[in-house]
Amino acid sequence: MIPTLDRYVAKMFLANAALLLAFLCTLIVAVDFALQFDEYVKLAAAALRAAGHEPSRLRTGPLAVMLVLDLWWPRLFVLAGYLLPVILVGAMGFTCAHMVRHRELVGVLAGGMSLWRVARPMLVATLALVTLQAANREFLLPKLAPLLTRDKKEAGSRTLGVARDFATDSRGRLIYARRIDLDTGAIDGFWAWERDEHGLMTRRIQADRAEWDGRAWRLTNGRALSRSAEGARVGGQRVDALETDLDPTALRLRRFEGLAANLSTRQLTELIARSERLPETPMNRRRAESFERIRWGRVASMATTILVLVACLPFFLRKEPASMVRQSLLAAPLAIGGFAASVLASSLAIPGLPAQVGVFVPAMLMLPLAIGAAGSVRS
Repeated sequence: MIPTLDRYVAKMFLANAALLLAFLCTLIVAVDFALQFDEYVKLAAAALRAAGHEPSRLRTGPLAVMLVLDLWWPRLFVLAGYLLPVILVGAMGFTCAHMVRHRELVGVLAGGMSLWRVARPMLVATLALVTLQAANREFLLPKLAPLLTRDKKEAGSRTLGVARDFATDSRGRLIYARRIDLDTGAIDGFWAWERDEHGLMTRRIQADRAEWDGRAWRLTNGRALSRSAEGARVGGQRVDALETDLDPTALRLRRFEGLAANLSTRQLTELIARSERLPETPMNRRRAESFERIRWGRVASMATTILVLVACLPFFLRKEPASMVRQSLLAAPLAIGGFAASVLASSLAIPGLPAQVGVFVPAMLMLPLAIGAAGSVRS
């Protein structure tokens, strides 16, 4: 059975965290809407005209608000992950400030209990919220990934949209698609140029349509035009399929580079395994290292969040009454510095360190601070 004190502190901590999250998310969405109000109104008016309605204030205003909400609701799940460390420190500060102001910490000490009895439910609640965020990142965000790549002009859509792109595969072939449906993996207007070691074309493959069957692109009306050693064109032969490592998933990642951050750990592991099977080139190596930083950076970020919270405890968990504003200002550099270092380590390579180790540097730096902070609480 959970003691009354633990329930009281955990309830207050979680309520403060929820209020902070709601306030910050609302503020960010409101600022975006205010700064780009004209753009959203124009998009709403264009949508009304496309639907055959005459734009009016009664129609345009509500539709503009709906476009903002439609664009931002999936982004809020990502935003919650970025804001969670700051929210946890803020919730701890507000919880301790309330207890200091009402002399509740004095009552805890007078009852013969340690101040760590107050810190324990906050740390348990922190572990629960961090675990919830990990589940959000592993299971929910990968399903919302197509919606997270949209800009405001695509508000209201539910797809990754249509892309036109050049790309190269591991064999050096240059592949072009006039139109790609990134949801179904179908290509209209497919060209592939096979090249020699000097980059000169040796064969061109063209098809009206290409569809991915799990192993290769199946071509509709596929034809190949080759060049002889003398440079003369050789008549085209029929081509039914083209095997390449450029599958729809690879095209998604190349079209939307930020999509990798929203993939699950299992999907990232598959991408890393695929990258390792490709020829050893600087581009493939950088791509694999980027995926490694994203994968291990998630674990490092969770560890850093908990260590920063422990390191900030002495600023708020005090035996004697103190100004919480002053304590917050003292804790802010430590908290912001730790979180910023964690984000940078997950984004940038540290020279001389593999990606799996470099992302843990902020956590390793915070560990002795957290141990020292835990021992400095005068309980």
